[in-house]
Amino acid sequence: MIQGQLLEPAWRALLLNGAMLDHLAGLDAFLDATLSAGATVYPKSERFFNALNAVPPSRVKVVILGQDPYHSEGLANGFAFAVPQSVKPPPSLRNILSEVRRDLGQSEAPLPQHDLMPWVEQGVLLLNAVLSVSKGVAGSHQGQGWELFTDAVIAHLGARVEPTVFMFWGKAAQRKVCLVQRDHHLVLTAPHPSPLSVYRGFSGCGHFSQCNRFLMNQAQLPIDW
Repeated sequence: MIQGQLLEPAWRALLLNGAMLDHLAGLDAFLDATLSAGATVYPKSERFFNALNAVPPSRVKVVILGQDPYHSEGLANGFAFAVPQSVKPPPSLRNILSEVRRDLGQSEAPLPQHDLMPWVEQGVLLLNAVLSVSKGVAGSHQGQGWELFTDAVIAHLGARVEPTVFMFWGKAAQRKVCLVQRDHHLVLTAPHPSPLSVYRGFSGCGHFSQCNRFLMNQAQLPIDW
């Protein structure tokens, strides 16, 4: 199920060594058993690697780490926090987009495009720590093997020489900070943008303007959020 899906060549070369392929075989067995038990899995398997396929490692400027895909029908599309443009933004995404407007002084502007593809096209990697979920059961595929794979992505980006911005929102994401060598990257942390925690520090965090200042200081183009 997983190993049959195409992965962008540069990511494939970096990630899919023999040990990782053996590990993913165990995750495949879990997913097969989940489907055999009658569960629906989001997103569709051909979308598991959408975020990585859209942004090769050489183009990654910013990493935004989510937890796992949306577990309601029609939302999960393989990009953390994003939803199809035809779908109403869920609360966490709406809070993110509201913070973009507040942070950049655009409070009267329409919300940014909520499939977030303009971000992706500029080198923003919208990665979930877990790349699948069972319908209606948030976190249902945590601890089944995805984390080793996505940790390898973060560790690679965190060890390379190109200065990169990492946005870790919520306690689960912040546990990944240790994978980043922080001396030449920018690591931004805040509470999760969910309605339960958005006013505990996500709202007002200013991550988007901080990101752009860092990129410009590194002679890189800022992100048009």
